[in-house]
Amino acid sequence: MSGRNTALTPPADAAAPVRHPDAPAPGELLGAHYEHCFGCGDGQPHGLHLAARAGEGVRVSAEFTVKPAHQGAPGLAHGGVLATALDETLGSLNWLLRVIAVTGRLETDFVRPVPVGTVLYLEAEVTAVAGRKIYSSAVGRIGGPRGPVALRADALFIEVKVDHFIDNGRPEEIRAAMADPDQVRRSRAFEVNP
Repeated sequence: MSGRNTALTPPADAAAPVRHPDAPAPGELLGAHYEHCFGCGDGQPHGLHLAARAGEGVRVSAEFTVKPAHQGAPGLAHGGVLATALDETLGSLNWLLRVIAVTGRLETDFVRPVPVGTVLYLEAEVTAVAGRKIYSSAVGRIGGPRGPVALRADALFIEVKVDHFIDNGRPEEIRAAMADPDQVRRSRAFEVNP
C-alpha cells in the first residue's frame, strides 16, 4: 500500500510466517472463537456472524452478509462494521499460527461503498513475524473472490499470554469461558480480541 505506516512495515530481519503443523486444514471452517464475539459469534443477534476458512499457507478467507443492522448511511455498511470484519478476518490468521494474539494496530482503506445485502468476501494473510509481532494484510471484495475491491487493511497483532484476558476481562465472562468443559472452545475463547 502506498503511504504505508512504518509501524505496519515488518523489520528487515522479520521471518516468513510458518503454518503450525496442527493448524486446521485448508478449506476447513474455523468457526467462532467465542460465542459472544461480535465478529464471529452465534450468540450476537446483530453481530457479523463472519465465517472464516483456513486457506493455503498462512491465509484465510471469510465472508459475511451486510444486514440492515450494519448500516451507517442509508443502505450502506457502516465503516466501523467493515473495519470489524477486517479485524475479525485478520485475527483468524492467528489460529493458523496457533498463537494467542491481539490487535495492536489496524489501518484500513475504504475503496468503495458496500451496500446492505452485499456478501463481502475477505482474504487475509500473514506476511511476516518478528518476535511477538505478527504482520498481516487483508482485502475485502464485493460479491466474491473476483469482485471489485471495497476495502483493504494492514495490521499488526501482538502475541500475548492468556493472562492478558484474565487480568483485563470482565470476571463473569472470564469465569464462564474458563469453565467450559470443551478444551478447544475454552482455549479459542481467548484468541484474538484486544
